[in-house]
Amino acid sequence: MLCVLANLVNEGGSDWHRRAGYVASAIVVLRCIWGVVGPRHARFADWWPTPARLLPYLRALLRGQAPRMLGHNPAGAVMMLVLLMLVMTLGLSGYMMGSDAFWGEEWLEELHEGVANTLIAAVSLHVLAAIIESIRHRENLPLAMINGYKRAEPTGKSD
Repeated sequence: MLCVLANLVNEGGSDWHRRAGYVASAIVVLRCIWGVVGPRHARFADWWPTPARLLPYLRALLRGQAPRMLGHNPAGAVMMLVLLMLVMTLGLSGYMMGSDAFWGEEWLEELHEGVANTLIAAVSLHVLAAIIESIRHRENLPLAMINGYKRAEPTGKSD
């Protein structure tokens, strides 16, 4: 998120902008590796948002009965995948804009800017959802996103 914020205030293809973009892309690659070799709740297999997981969760959420989960909830998992894809699209399109083959291509610059704006909106929605869920479950989810720990009291089979 720091790389996104840095690039939000430092637009225009400066060295800092490019470096922050490369760091963000590298972080996504590391997160993808962590999704294969990391602990249980970090692994993609634990939280991948299949329709069988997502649809019942969304129905329960609409009823105000969404269960607390120790790992990612299915809606949060969709958002996480969206955020990962947006950051990688930004990194790739930014890299392409600096290459000889795509130098000055207007469509690529528009794509990069559009994806950046979409990422800002998605991050804002993600932060808002984390705040709402923190209040609903009486748990500091932003802290759990940083340190990887939630309280582990039994809450049913969704944990």
